[in-house]
Amino acid sequence: MKAMILAAGKGTRVRPLTYDLPKPMIPILGKPVMAYLVEYLASYGVRDIMVNVSYLHHKIEEYFGDGNQFGVQIGYSFEGYVNDSGEVVPEPLGSAGGIKKIQQFANFFDETTIVICGDALIDLDLTSALFEHKRKGALASVITKEVPWDKVHNYGVVVTDQDGRVQSFQEKPEREDALSNFASTGIYIFEPEVIDLIPADTVFDIGSELFPLMAQKGMPFYAQQRFFNWIDIGSVTDFWSVLQSVLQGEVAQLEVPGKQIADGLWVGLNTSIDWDGTTIEGPVYIGSGCKIEAGCKIVGPTWIGHGSHLCAGAEVVRSVLFEYTRILDNAHLDEVIVVKEYSVDRAGNMRKLPEASDQNWGDARDRLPERHLENAASLSMSEL
Repeated sequence: MKAMILAAGKGTRVRPLTYDLPKPMIPILGKPVMAYLVEYLASYGVRDIMVNVSYLHHKIEEYFGDGNQFGVQIGYSFEGYVNDSGEVVPEPLGSAGGIKKIQQFANFFDETTIVICGDALIDLDLTSALFEHKRKGALASVITKEVPWDKVHNYGVVVTDQDGRVQSFQEKPEREDALSNFASTGIYIFEPEVIDLIPADTVFDIGSELFPLMAQKGMPFYAQQRFFNWIDIGSVTDFWSVLQSVLQGEVAQLEVPGKQIADGLWVGLNTSIDWDGTTIEGPVYIGSGCKIEAGCKIVGPTWIGHGSHLCAGAEVVRSVLFEYTRILDNAHLDEVIVVKEYSVDRAGNMRKLPEASDQNWGDARDRLPERHLENAASLSMSEL
């Protein structure tokens, strides 16, 4: 079996996390989401993996290389072009269009292939899913997961008959219009014949175009309703929630890195904590090379990326700080994600430096301005 990871999108709903990262590179426990997927595929003996890339493609390619460190082979298919000014312009072909381009190039998809979106954590029993796919004689299978009825508007839902054969799709229907509450998880099993249906050199989507076409033609196309962990990072709120769940030990097989030095507290190498007046309520992870000054308060679940600096009296509550974040004296962050010059609360409200009126965070690699040492103000959720 071969695999395809869909990784060409811009991830606009996860900004500011994706301003300088492609969505599959968003870190969970310090490791890109896509790295978990590659390890997952390798654990099932999948050795040949193609990845379609476009937006900030070099960051994916530089991290994963040829896949040797994961015990697999990884190939890339770039979607875009270089303009007359020498700038690389991303131009995704859609989830199905990207597959077609790869097939036209060198006929990669010559056997059963699993296709996975590159922005979710999964623990699907792939052996069982593949067995059901073969047993039914399916040309395509879509893995579905039951979601609450009041959440169906967030998903593409699959409508099937009693045997699981796909009848139709509904793209993010309202609750009153929904005919199903089984959502497509973006995990598919394809036989090579499916790719013949995709038009060449055309932007074409799997969920909204290829699957309706297959259903219309009455092809052997089935949905599998399975129970497994599927953690989709579709928005900033999703990312914040995932980190909260991971740190609280609610996601199986994901362990907090670093060394546990107290109940609910893990730290990386060479991190300095001044315990004079400092309180830390776990679960909290503090990365390597961080400095926590006296009088700080950290309330978990909180993740503090490597190289960060909490100045005296800073308070960080249920927040995520990306690497090299400085929180200034007496600043207060509550349920906030800070990534470089941006801060965003769990509702998606964003602030940016230097436009933010109260500059209570910054880059830990910068020299600390004296005026902040003297006049730092509290940062409340109402100001975010």
